[in-house]
Amino acid sequence: MRLAREAGAIIVSADSMQVYRGMDIGTAKPTTAEQAEVPHHLIDLVDPEEPFSVADYQRAGRRVVSENPDRLIVMVGGSGLHVRALLDPLEFPPHDPQVRSQMSALPTDEARRRLDVADPQAGEIVDLANPRRVQRALEILEITGLTPSQRATTGPARSVAAYEPFLAFAGFGIDAGDQLPERAAARIESMVEAGLVEEVRSIRGRLGVTARAATGYTEFVAHLDGQLTMAEAKQLTREATVALAKRQRTFFGRDPRLTWIPWHAAADQRYLSFRSELDRLGLWTS
Repeated sequence: MRLAREAGAIIVSADSMQVYRGMDIGTAKPTTAEQAEVPHHLIDLVDPEEPFSVADYQRAGRRVVSENPDRLIVMVGGSGLHVRALLDPLEFPPHDPQVRSQMSALPTDEARRRLDVADPQAGEIVDLANPRRVQRALEILEITGLTPSQRATTGPARSVAAYEPFLAFAGFGIDAGDQLPERAAARIESMVEAGLVEEVRSIRGRLGVTARAATGYTEFVAHLDGQLTMAEAKQLTREATVALAKRQRTFFGRDPRLTWIPWHAAADQRYLSFRSELDRLGLWTS
């Protein structure tokens, strides 16, 4: 927010779940006041029952970029493929609703088995703990005949070194390090206090497949359905949050274009790191 205010910038969300209306507390969406102070984009684009792919995100994001050619854009979020979809010239594999339906109907273990048979190295590229990612890999395999390992040499999983960026940018990662579990637990408590359970209750009947899989929403839907106690829902959400953050750190850790800043660095120190790198690249516009 400080960077955007001082540079007259806009903020673009790189969060795969903030695109959904009504999913505010659980996605840590910027407040109404923050959005009024600085223009925010790629937030509240669709209802939670609607699918919204990374390719949809890329098209929407490219429109925002083209409509703001002379403004600094501050992109904030941890959805790695969404970040790269906007920064790098990626092309995404096709969809087929019928094939997707068939793959979605497979039991999770059977879907993993099929992917392993087709590509024993798939686990190095696809998050096998995420059923949607496994189903998507099978859908692409069925449509194109390409395994995840084959696509890794030509598609979105390809090394960042193989691309000329679509946009000039300075990239930063903020690393919580060993404070991650503690910060995740505090975050969940603050969300529950802010009304997360009530939020989930109000939209759970409208959560589509993608939105329902969001960290926190999965666990608290189960709590509201009587499958988990409140304590269990909090604990599982904490564990899922830590696991997600670690996967994000691994994903972004492969990108040599990012500068890493420890979370415990003072706010002014983090801000000055942003400023100095933007100055060096000639991107500061104030």
